[in-house]
Amino acid sequence: MNTIRKKRIEPATAGDEIPFYKPGMFVSLQFADFRRLWLSNLAASFAMQMQAVARGWLIYDMTSSALALTWVMLSFMMPFFVFSLAGGVIADRLQKKSIMLYSQILNMIATIFLAQIIYSGNVTFWHFIFFGIFNGTVLAFSWPARSSMVPEVVGTDTLVNAMALQSATLNLSRILGPALAGGMIAFTARVAPESSHGVGLVFYIIAGLYALAAISVYTLNYRGKPAQRDASSPFEDIKEGFRYMRDEKLIVGILLLGFIPLMFGFAPSFLLPAFNQDVIEGGPDDLGMLMAGMGVGALVGSLLLARLGDVGNKGRLLFGTAYCWAISIIAFSLTDQIWVAMVVGAVTGLFGAIFGAMNMSILQMSIKPEIRGRVMSIMMMTHGLMPLGIIPVSAVAEFIGIDVAIMISALLLALSTFLLGIIYPELRRIDRGHSS
Repeated sequence: MNTIRKKRIEPATAGDEIPFYKPGMFVSLQFADFRRLWLSNLAASFAMQMQAVARGWLIYDMTSSALALTWVMLSFMMPFFVFSLAGGVIADRLQKKSIMLYSQILNMIATIFLAQIIYSGNVTFWHFIFFGIFNGTVLAFSWPARSSMVPEVVGTDTLVNAMALQSATLNLSRILGPALAGGMIAFTARVAPESSHGVGLVFYIIAGLYALAAISVYTLNYRGKPAQRDASSPFEDIKEGFRYMRDEKLIVGILLLGFIPLMFGFAPSFLLPAFNQDVIEGGPDDLGMLMAGMGVGALVGSLLLARLGDVGNKGRLLFGTAYCWAISIIAFSLTDQIWVAMVVGAVTGLFGAIFGAMNMSILQMSIKPEIRGRVMSIMMMTHGLMPLGIIPVSAVAEFIGIDVAIMISALLLALSTFLLGIIYPELRRIDRGHSS
């Protein structure tokens, strides 16, 4: 084990054959550029999680509508569907570092403007819609570059470890970010009665986190240059991406498995502000604690997967994790006490993190490097449709009850996983990134 940890590992390049070995929990952090990417993702993840709590609290406080939460999420996610293909083409044609840097700068500037509007007390529901569209558009153009850069930096043998640590980064922010945001809003509410003051301060901090993310990207040595390829138009690039998807049935199955069950599995997270107020009867600090509880479980799940590394029988692990995730969500829907909800929410976070990180790792290992950006953009395009599936669940929450809506989402998670296993039986046979 000690000799493995001391071994120098080089990033994979086209044509390289790297021997398989079992990595330690943090082996991918040996790469300096991955450490910089990790720090950038940590800052951006904290920003997004704090934003989710602050935005969700203020919107529900203004509207008392679960559908309003979904419409704002839809405004953020729909640009993924509209612009992510263009983002994939850009990621395969231009330097990824520049794409990532400019996107974080744009997010920082937009967040400063929104923070000022909120703090002044002039914010409306439509401000969040407009900001969601802008923020989602920026992410749609930049995320394919960011996600496709990871395997280029760490290589294939450490990819599962790197993706799990990326997931751990997100989940660490889910623990601390919501608690920090909720605590700030609750503390400010004791001094100033206007909710907008506390939320405005949180958004100023979010802008600072985007600035830190931009600085971390600026220090990257690896620029993410596009692979050598025949000259073609952007339209031909898009057609090539879809032709590749058409010819690779397993890739389509992996994408669908990472979209449909995931959509229903994360519905409780989208509707957590409504669950907090209607079932738990909690305030902003309680909402932060609920989100932090889910984050703790997700962090544990991510670190567990990072420790396992390139584990075999990934297909069976994916399906088993999905069913356990559904069961834990049903249990969550039956809770009505804050501490019980935090514990059960942690279990849902654990299974959700393992499922998501494993699915992403399999996809990354299964696609050719020269087309990786476009395939990742297609995946992001499907994720942009997630709120459409959550709208019926939100309607159930609005007119019947949030607990019933969350239970329905769990049943749909299990059913969609089962059906995909029948339609794509090769998914269950996936071993190490391919069908055995």
